[in-house]
Amino acid sequence: MRMTNKIMQNNSLYNINNNKILQDKLSTMMSTQKKITRPSDDPVIAIRALRLRTNVTELTQFYEKNAPDAEIWLNVTEGALDTTTKVLTEMIRLANKGANKDLGSKDLDIIVGQMKSLRDEFYSTGNVDYAGRYIFTGYRTDTTLSFTEEIQEQQKDGYPIYKITEQKTIAAFDTINHTNIGNLDGLNKDNYTDTKYDNIKEQDVENGNIHRLRLSYDGLKGQSKQPPATDDVEIKFAQSGATIAADTVSSTDNPYDQILAANNSQTAKVIFVPETGELLFNNKAYAEIEDTIKNLGGTDAELQITYTKDQWQKGDLRPEHYFACESTVKDEAGNPKTIEYNKEYLDGKGVKQTIEYDVGYNQKIQVNTTADEVFSHGMDRDIDDLEKALASLADIDATKIDLDKVLKGLDEGTAEYADVKKKYDAAEKAYNYIRENVHDMLQRTITKAQGYLDDTNVAITDNGTRSQRLDLISNRLMDQKTTFQVLQSENEDIDIADVMIKLTSTELTYNSALMATGKIMQTSLMNFI
Repeated sequence: MRMTNKIMQNNSLYNINNNKILQDKLSTMMSTQKKITRPSDDPVIAIRALRLRTNVTELTQFYEKNAPDAEIWLNVTEGALDTTTKVLTEMIRLANKGANKDLGSKDLDIIVGQMKSLRDEFYSTGNVDYAGRYIFTGYRTDTTLSFTEEIQEQQKDGYPIYKITEQKTIAAFDTINHTNIGNLDGLNKDNYTDTKYDNIKEQDVENGNIHRLRLSYDGLKGQSKQPPATDDVEIKFAQSGATIAADTVSSTDNPYDQILAANNSQTAKVIFVPETGELLFNNKAYAEIEDTIKNLGGTDAELQITYTKDQWQKGDLRPEHYFACESTVKDEAGNPKTIEYNKEYLDGKGVKQTIEYDVGYNQKIQVNTTADEVFSHGMDRDIDDLEKALASLADIDATKIDLDKVLKGLDEGTAEYADVKKKYDAAEKAYNYIRENVHDMLQRTITKAQGYLDDTNVAITDNGTRSQRLDLISNRLMDQKTTFQVLQSENEDIDIADVMIKLTSTELTYNSALMATGKIMQTSLMNFI
């Protein structure tokens, strides 16, 4: 093959250019610390890099953002539940102290006052939030668990109005003790001679048990002028649709005395007391309900009680977190607007409102504890019962003390002394009944508060279990992130020493090529012509 100078020049320039390209490639690798700068440099490395970067990005999201957010939520929940535990423990201690029969009504009043403060703290704890989201309210993280001070301003317009449907079983019924004090009500040392207090005797004081279905709220008597406020109630069996008729009786008309008197009758009697939020049943009515429930399938048969409440106070639990209900509020234009909540509850299709965080590949963890697990209406209603019983005790105690003072000022053996003594004996009998009832209520409060504490401890255990699981997941995420970062580095990053050696070798080769080409190109055919 004939080799001309031109061919040699072209070959030399080609080789020099290739060396220059390689030198540029190695120099770029040194500058970027990466094996490739474009996918065409090495498609295999490029594809693997995309996959590894996606993995690292996902793990970074899980490890650095999702998991810490979930951990904070769980920690805030743990703090709130810890406060609840302390409140309930103190509540049990006070109930134990109050169960001492040697304490008088004034001492008990102080104890119940302390319990009311604890109750308020119990429910206010349910309004704890994390980053503006309330942690116990399920999906409604923008809504407080209980009404706050703002409700006082809203109530001036008569809103909100809630139509609530509670779903109860036979287990929701309880038995309360009631003492009919007869004509002793209002008797004192200044009016004991009034004719309306004549012929009071010990036999007039009656005591007995009443079957009761206590609703979650009191103050149900409609006071708002806005519809649909009402003091009526609807009671029906969910399975059959059969209804139970109830007479609405004001608490001022002695509904408990009426039921106590009707206990021995053969006629069923049901009374709805809107002020106290109670349904009272005499023995006949309760027996009929038991028979109906037995025929409908046993203890799981459901009673649906629908009523309206339009008077709310700070601390009242919001119904939408617990029941199927309709809320009538004012819209921005000032017009009534009705919102339905939890309608599916009435069909037994309610789903627990759990909030879950993605903390790994196909891994989710629940971070919230719902209100129904800890904050029931029971404590509020228990304290209300104690307050009412204690008020009755204080009234009859005052009557008994007044009559005792009158007796000490009379001569024994006189007709007046005998009359006052009969009234005193009746007051003492009523006092003993009511005092025993208060004692029993405080003992039941201990049991109930312990039940609330047990529920809280279960919630704490569940929350702690989730925290432990999250710790394990976080540790695994950290290991996985490190592993994938190492793989990503091995796939993309250069070996600096190796590339430096190659770059030095390429520079030497390039310089040698220039020298060789220079020598070859110095001599041509023209030098010999």
